[in-house]
Amino acid sequence: MKVYTYSEARQKLSEVLNLAKREEVLIKRRGGETFSVIYKKGNASPFDVPGIKTDATTQDILEAVRESRRQSADSEGSDTPRK
Repeated sequence: MKVYTYSEARQKLSEVLNLAKREEVLIKRRGGETFSVIYKKGNASPFDVPGIKTDATTQDILEAVRESRRQSADSEGSDTPRK
């Protein structure tokens, strides 16, 4: 673990951050306060999902959606007015 003074850390910020990717870095102030710098990996987007391979065409998907909607409407009863 590397320890920098506040002044050193300011002057060598890029070095401090690069080192923090590998290990914890401490920065000490003159008044005795100590701060820890650690690397935190960013969270992936919840929309970043792996794709799937399929032979389904756009037409197949649209037909499946239509069929699902028909089944949903049928299960609610044909007497129910649509909104």
